[in-house]
Amino acid sequence: MSRRSAVRRAGLVLLVVNLALLALKAGAFAWTDSLAVGSEAANSLADAAYSVVTVAGLYLTTQPPDFEHPHGHERIEPFVSLLIAAGAFVAAGVTAFGAIRTVQAGTAGIQHGPVAMVVLLISIGAKFGFGRWCRQVADDTNSPALVATAKDARIDVLTATAALAGVIGTSLGAPVLDPLAALLVAVGIAYTGVDIVSDNVDYVVGAAPPEELRQAIVDRAIAHPDVHGAHDVVAHYVGPEVDVSLHVEIEGEHTLAEAHHIETRVVRAIEALPEVDEAFVHVDPQNLDEWKPDPEVERLIKGGDGDPPSDGDA
Repeated sequence: MSRRSAVRRAGLVLLVVNLALLALKAGAFAWTDSLAVGSEAANSLADAAYSVVTVAGLYLTTQPPDFEHPHGHERIEPFVSLLIAAGAFVAAGVTAFGAIRTVQAGTAGIQHGPVAMVVLLISIGAKFGFGRWCRQVADDTNSPALVATAKDARIDVLTATAALAGVIGTSLGAPVLDPLAALLVAVGIAYTGVDIVSDNVDYVVGAAPPEELRQAIVDRAIAHPDVHGAHDVVAHYVGPEVDVSLHVEIEGEHTLAEAHHIETRVVRAIEALPEVDEAFVHVDPQNLDEWKPDPEVERLIKGGDGDPPSDGDA
């Protein structure tokens, strides 16, 4: 299955799951008056709202390149993830406000506790299964939006578990545990938002990728037998993918055709890295005095754990 089909299918499954859980939890809240279940319904409402945004965003990001977007539309994905985070913050605020008001008013209490327990157990199972599946799709497609969705599902499992504990405690004679569980759910939802923001800020601002990837880029550049060094290596995020530019150093007696062949092999080796979208390589012949030391490149080479990959491995 293509990346486009896998990502779009995941978005649609997300929407269906969240709408089904919203209907189930809203009905259970109306039947039981459990604030913990109500907080979970609010969480599912936020999930359903961002699911619509996610489906639309994933549809846009998987559109092929066009004249106005020659590199494709993947750069939209981090913004979709940030919208997911915004929805999480809103749900956390609404849930916390309701829990605090209930504790202050001293009106905690639920009816039909077993119904609430069954609904929460269904939610835990559904979100656990969906989260694992979504994470697998996210890893296969390198989709930040689906990574954010999988993290949200993981936190949903924890918050539903907290809500279940509150319902059980209330049923055993401690009604204050219901709003306290709702407050814990709010904290978990907010944590999800913070986690998603921290994951996607680098994509938005064009930060450098992790050290391991920068080292792999340098290793592949200098692995070519005719490349004697590299400098001015710049790697940065463009959306969820990485663009690379660097200078490689070769002997000056190479013909133009040979230099072009070397540059092409280095580009292909670097672009074979799954995280890299495009690589731009400038060839510096020795007799033009453009070879120069680069402490960062030397540090990355010394930090390697063995020989760099050969040119044929790319």
